[in-house]
Amino acid sequence: MNPKKIFILLPDGVGLRNFAFTSFVEIGKQKGSEIIFWNNTPFDLEELGYSEIKLRGKPRAKTDLLKRAKINAELDHFSEKFNEPIYQTYKFPSSNKGIKKTLKNGIVSVYQEKYKGEKGLEKLRKELKNSEKKGEFYKHCRDVLEKEKPDYVFCTNQRPVTAIAPLTAAQDLGIPTGTFIFSWDNLPKATMVVETDQYFVWSEHMKNELLQYYPFIPSENILITGSPQFEPHFDESLRKSREEFCRQNDLDPDKKYLCFSGDDITTCPDDQHYLNDIAEAVQKLNHEGYNLGIIFRRSPVDLSDRYDHVLEKYSETITPLAPIWKKAGQNWNAILPTKEDLELQINTILHSEAVINLASSMVFDFAIFGKPCLYLNYEVENTEDKKWSPQKVYNFIHFRSMPSKDAVIWLESKDEIKLKIVYSLQGAITNVKCAQEWLDKINSKGEMRPSEKIVEDLIKILEWK
Repeated sequence: MNPKKIFILLPDGVGLRNFAFTSFVEIGKQKGSEIIFWNNTPFDLEELGYSEIKLRGKPRAKTDLLKRAKINAELDHFSEKFNEPIYQTYKFPSSNKGIKKTLKNGIVSVYQEKYKGEKGLEKLRKELKNSEKKGEFYKHCRDVLEKEKPDYVFCTNQRPVTAIAPLTAAQDLGIPTGTFIFSWDNLPKATMVVETDQYFVWSEHMKNELLQYYPFIPSENILITGSPQFEPHFDESLRKSREEFCRQNDLDPDKKYLCFSGDDITTCPDDQHYLNDIAEAVQKLNHEGYNLGIIFRRSPVDLSDRYDHVLEKYSETITPLAPIWKKAGQNWNAILPTKEDLELQINTILHSEAVINLASSMVFDFAIFGKPCLYLNYEVENTEDKKWSPQKVYNFIHFRSMPSKDAVIWLESKDEIKLKIVYSLQGAITNVKCAQEWLDKINSKGEMRPSEKIVEDLIKILEWK
């Protein structure tokens, strides 16, 4: 019996970590499948020993405008349907600098009005596919599929407009398709750009979200698998001894380290001020007899110089360990993860006592290792954006999945930092247990073999085909 050929569609780089840097390919091969990456990233997967076919071309300009209109129209629909204005805060303001941008924004507004409401959105989903069918990119995708004849096309990310043409071409040829919902916060943000036969989600919670926002999807087509992004945390081979990790990164093995994980500038424009406040508190604690340091892990997509002054000011307290990501272009989504960074992140968690940030999902990574998270939740004095507030972030829909406010240690003011850092060092057992309950809710309790689960589900689908 010939092995089933599964195309893993990488429309952008965010799927690399989940499906190229985990055990997914190896498990697929062990279970008798032929795994081929349909790769739209600059990353050379053949260097990792994987089979790949490069995805050539780009979506039509009209399709991208329709995608933007779909997101805005869906957010309007969610606001009205659920009587919830918070969905409007997910919209990104569009720049009107220049005639082209102004014209594009005008077209998006026209589409948004034309396709509003459930019936309008149904037409818009079809229009996205029809638009791509008229382009050379769709023809290229169809040619590849007719030549290679895969049994299944699995998309690693539901968000990119780049995924529409290859998935539509597959559907037109009768090839079954599926997509993985990339992140725990994606569905309320109306980031579902593609339509597929199956949807692979993290948990029962995410399945319910998918049905809530997209009730036309049959429940039986939604498969709960967990997310591969946490899988490497359980790989003992990636872990280093404290001595080795400290030696490689110029850290003091006798110090206890707190990890400050940075946000992108949109999520938290005041991040540098928070880092300053944390460093100031740590310095005071050290004067009181503690021996603490800060590991600063910036957001991989934040290449700004906004932290430089703080890093220089507290150079004896803060050690920056920049994520090992590959810059393949100027846009944020052209900054790609690497396998080396997985190891760096895991050992940063392993050798830190706790993590401090504003609303980051690093709470889950640290919970896996039984370590607490401190969430920043106060306004700094010299804010960079007077319209911004941490509450804007914590009010987002996905934070309502938190089973208890005790899942994190809340830093409600600058004056609380010292005391609550000490509390986190003493164990904060209750907070860690609540954080682990939160993780179980959003990532399918006990599901820590997601690569195997996804492969098994794909094989079952192809057996039914």
